[in-house]
Amino acid sequence: MAIYEIDSDKLIKMPETSFATEGIRERDDLQRLLREQIEVIAPDTLVISEEFGHWEDSRRRIDLLGLDKDANLVVIELKRTEDGGHMELQAIRYAAMVSSLTFRKVVEVFGSFLTKLGKEDDPESLILEFLDWNEVNEEEFAQDVKIVLASAEFSKELTTAVIWLNNSGLDVKCIRLKPYKDGKKTLLDIQQVIPLPEAEDYQVKIRDKTRLEKVSRSQGRDLSKYDVTVGEAVFENMPKRGAIFTIVKYLCDQGIDPEELLGKITWRNDVFCVFDGQLDNPSFVDALTKHMHSKGKQVRLKRYFIEDDELIYANGKTYAFNKLWSTRTNEAMDILISTYSDKKILYDEKK
Repeated sequence: MAIYEIDSDKLIKMPETSFATEGIRERDDLQRLLREQIEVIAPDTLVISEEFGHWEDSRRRIDLLGLDKDANLVVIELKRTEDGGHMELQAIRYAAMVSSLTFRKVVEVFGSFLTKLGKEDDPESLILEFLDWNEVNEEEFAQDVKIVLASAEFSKELTTAVIWLNNSGLDVKCIRLKPYKDGKKTLLDIQQVIPLPEAEDYQVKIRDKTRLEKVSRSQGRDLSKYDVTVGEAVFENMPKRGAIFTIVKYLCDQGIDPEELLGKITWRNDVFCVFDGQLDNPSFVDALTKHMHSKGKQVRLKRYFIEDDELIYANGKTYAFNKLWSTRTNEAMDILISTYSDKKILYDEKK
């Protein structure tokens, strides 16, 4: 591909150049510029560190380390070379190294980065604001590590490897940074080449499906089943999320305020998704979709119990219960059962 200037009677091809020819250095120039405008290669990303290397027995450093709007870490590797070298292998190593970072450690790392830049902002507040979180949620933090490779060009070996990695469940993007000359000006053509933007949504769905299948096969899922008794009704062989939802829905139907229940499960700030008004399923889906789009986030309807007979109404609002329950589910159910002991709630876990 090339860039052309439109003249009155013809198209004039802009001459290609290279970063080396233009004296543009990898770290001092390219990395510095992208650090300040990371959105040109990684939209909705907050840079939290530069030249990150906080691990023992390693002199390797990540060019830029970021955080995306879904609280995933983003490893960003830059090369001004014409083939990308072996940057995909480096990035995989780095992704593995940072995969265990906790929220608190990231706050510490971001704080050091801000200090280096001469900024006095509070790192935790900035991160919470960026993620649109009211409080820290370790369970949702850094569930994945994404990789962004930016280079003047990519070799066939590298692109083949990246396509295979994406098909295997990783999230790797290749961004081509192609310099052109326009008189005394140096222009930069920035294009995402893998995955192709028009096919990205489809590939994300395939990757997520592949990842879930692999986790299910290799690690096994929590297949615990529960028999739940609420009042006079008995529900058998329910999955974990269904068990706690049944208890919460029953309590709300018995007149317990959903806001009161929130105060019992103190370690979760996302038990409910709430909107004003009494909404049916289509209206709730529309409200949730608009809300997530306004925040620049993906719409994940399957995260909530949102069928008409699952929605909860109270305080002039509509509440949808979160389906994402893994750790501490039994603890939450035990608290609710003991708090509302007069409601005749029992559960029996069957492995």
